[in-house]
Amino acid sequence: MLLRRFTHLDKLKNKVLGGSILLFVWYILHLNNPLIAPSPLEAIKMFFILSMEGELLLHLLHSLIRILGGISLAVAIGYPSGILAGLSKRTNALLSSVVYYLHPIPKIAFLPLFMVGFGLGNTSKIILIFSILVFQVFIFTRDGIKDIHEDYFKVAQLMNLSPYTRFKRLLLPSTLPRLFSALRISMGISISVLFFAENYATHYGIGYFIMNSWSMVNYEFMFAGIIAIALLGSSLFWCLDQVERKVCPWLFL
Repeated sequence: MLLRRFTHLDKLKNKVLGGSILLFVWYILHLNNPLIAPSPLEAIKMFFILSMEGELLLHLLHSLIRILGGISLAVAIGYPSGILAGLSKRTNALLSSVVYYLHPIPKIAFLPLFMVGFGLGNTSKIILIFSILVFQVFIFTRDGIKDIHEDYFKVAQLMNLSPYTRFKRLLLPSTLPRLFSALRISMGISISVLFFAENYATHYGIGYFIMNSWSMVNYEFMFAGIIAIALLGSSLFWCLDQVERKVCPWLFL
């Protein structure tokens, strides 16, 4: 218990140190060009003002809905597909060939196609996030199944385990950590692509807010939006960590 408390204190110290370094660099940039880079104090103050007024939270809410929609769709399709590919060589050959053709293509190239096919609203942006995440989820899940030693499958067969028990006791523990790794790796890319996509045919979203503030030469608003998108990304990573602790407790023993 005491060791865990010291670990939490060390993590807190590292976060404070990292944040202090960022603020210091930001302040240096402000001193060099105060017209473009407002002071950290001014930007943080504007962040809280816009949050209290509700404007910034509205943009964050729209971005969050798009990200969560893309994550949910990617997990719903990529996770079971990855399991099937890991269990079946024929399915793996079929799905992997498709993945290896599409995965290297920058997904932002599909944005015009998605906007034509799914409209200019949230759906096209959710599909864009999905197209980034689903390949990572598929590959990591498939490889998690492949890493299970064949002896475990033989034991499960000898014990005559039901498909549900085999999934719960064998497949799930082997693939869930890989799933969270895939989501972490793809999360930053997804937020970056969403930032770009929110500048087209929309009036809501943190990407739109930042770029609109920049075009209006309102740098305090722009940096408040940058703080907001940074907090959004950090919050999503923190939520992934907490969910992983709940569903994969054996990793933290």
